[in-house]
Amino acid sequence: MSYFLVVLVLLLNVLTVTIMLRSLISWIMPGQINFFTNALYQLTEPILVPVRKIIPKWGRIDFSPFVAVVILQVIVQIVASVK
Repeated sequence: MSYFLVVLVLLLNVLTVTIMLRSLISWIMPGQINFFTNALYQLTEPILVPVRKIIPKWGRIDFSPFVAVVILQVIVQIVASVK
């Protein structure tokens, strides 16, 4: 795998972890706004907004982070399979 693909996989995995952290923080500390949570929201919102347009909230539950993580991991698997 080329260095570009390695870096791409790394960035996609970092984005996946960032989305998971955002979801976890929203359960543990809902409504908390500080530098860390603001940075997480700014990094993940461009990925989650298009997913939310396709999959709306179900009651108070937002499935967009789950769907985004699945999509990102599918992309990682596709990129990783390229030789």
